[in-house]
Amino acid sequence: MTHRIESAPTRSVRRSLVTCLATGAFTVLAASIALAQHPAKPAKKPAAPAKPSAAAPAQPQAPAQAQNAPQLIYSPWTKICNKGKEANAKEVCFTGKDARTEAGNLVVAAALIEPAGGPKKILRITLPSPLQLQYGTRLIVDQGQPATSPFFTCFANGCMTDYEATPDLIGKMKKGHMLTVQAVNLAGNAINFPMPLAEFGKVNEGPPIDPKVFAAQQQKLQQELQRRAEEARKKLESQQSTAGKTH
Repeated sequence: MTHRIESAPTRSVRRSLVTCLATGAFTVLAASIALAQHPAKPAKKPAAPAKPSAAAPAQPQAPAQAQNAPQLIYSPWTKICNKGKEANAKEVCFTGKDARTEAGNLVVAAALIEPAGGPKKILRITLPSPLQLQYGTRLIVDQGQPATSPFFTCFANGCMTDYEATPDLIGKMKKGHMLTVQAVNLAGNAINFPMPLAEFGKVNEGPPIDPKVFAAQQQKLQQELQRRAEEARKKLESQQSTAGKTH
């Protein structure tokens, strides 16, 4: 089922993201909220997949991380709140975090979307494509029971899946250590996308970040990505040079 932010006017939700877009961060939220501008007809519930075969697993079943998984660079949990200029505009807050490779490619992003006075809160997860979409995703906090949700859309940066952010789920995230999202890749292998929960509760319950502080955090993260990319480039060049001398 696709959850929508029904309590906030479309234009208010759109404008609430202007600050995020201006700094270049939370880019996955840009596409996320853009969906509210021209909501499509609710997608039909995916048909149950056929019985599993050797080539196609039915669901991710307690997968382990890939042995050669790249080292991830995580942004800090960040809370941003804003609202449109309309008289009846309601504030919308986003508490988000993402993980990227040293090359800057998105690996996983999570955003708790909380419209003021809204009946529902949403935990929106973005994963990199391509994936086997028919299997959807599973969400696990620490060693708890998994929740499942289908993908509802894909765009250039990845595919999105929504979970209703119930008080129970938010409470577990605030007390938990690791949020793990599971999906199935094109090779039919179940894979983990880890998201540390340290500081989530403190950030979510605290005041929204000052735009200047947020911009400084993003600049620091970008510099770290550039530094690691340069180190990886030099390491590769060194390996190629060594390999050339041995032949």
